Amino acid sequence: MTTYLISFPGEAMEFPAEDFEAVVADSHAVIEAAKEAGVYVFGGGIDEAVPPVLVASDGTVTAGTHPGHTVPNGGYTILELPSREAALEWAAKLAAACRCSQEVRQFQYDPAS
Repeated sequence: MTTYLISFPGEAMEFPAEDFEAVVADSHAVIEAAKEAGVYVFGGGIDEAVPPVLVASDGTVTAGTHPGHTVPNGGYTILELPSREAALEWAAKLAAACRCSQEVRQFQYDPAS
């Protein structure tokens, strides 16, 4: 099994305000299906009201992110799947539910984690 990150930036979700409840219900249904299938690891959205900070190796905390890096936002789902094709299938389900394209990234295997 391989771990995949399926995500989208917050600004990608563009739909009429009256569709909000349907988007929530549809996206929760996909997550519930992933849990029932035994492939769900973690999911959630970045709380964009809380600003990011950068913590240095000496413990110094500064506002913002790495230089040149954009602030991550939006929604994230991590799934443990048997193949890239399966990841693309789940991404399509999430794209339909969230009404926006999803980015699929594969985590590197790390035997220590």
